[in-house]
Amino acid sequence: MELTSMLAGEPFTDRPLCTDPVIGGLLRAYNDTVDQQRRQDLYAVAASVVGTTAEPWIERARAARCIAFAESHRRRSRLRGRRRRPLALAAHLGKDAPGVLAVRALGRIDDGAHAEMLSLIDELVAMGGGRAVPVPTVSLLPA
Repeated sequence: MELTSMLAGEPFTDRPLCTDPVIGGLLRAYNDTVDQQRRQDLYAVAASVVGTTAEPWIERARAARCIAFAESHRRRSRLRGRRRRPLALAAHLGKDAPGVLAVRALGRIDDGAHAEMLSLIDELVAMGGGRAVPVPTVSLLPA
């Protein structure tokens, strides 16, 4: 996400304004989970998520897709056997919660899980349908 902020010309941050907060939460959680070799694939993703901020209904649809992804992977995840508490997680993590749930549901990250995550990210980006809200470029140089 920090690379995304730099590509968008925003101040250096892991929460750039140019990226949908649900996608950002998913990428932060996945980046912190994945190994160095698979993390290299996230460089290309950094460019693809610039300009994904969208209308609230798209953000809600992206959050719902992350939760559905998590539920579909529940059987083989670290969440197995635990009581589900999505509302408690949401209260603690805010808009990061759907992405964190999706990443946790993957369990052990192998090549198949990595491919699924990259596919989910592509799907979430496509949900904006090219109607992303442009974010003004911020100059890092003093005026």
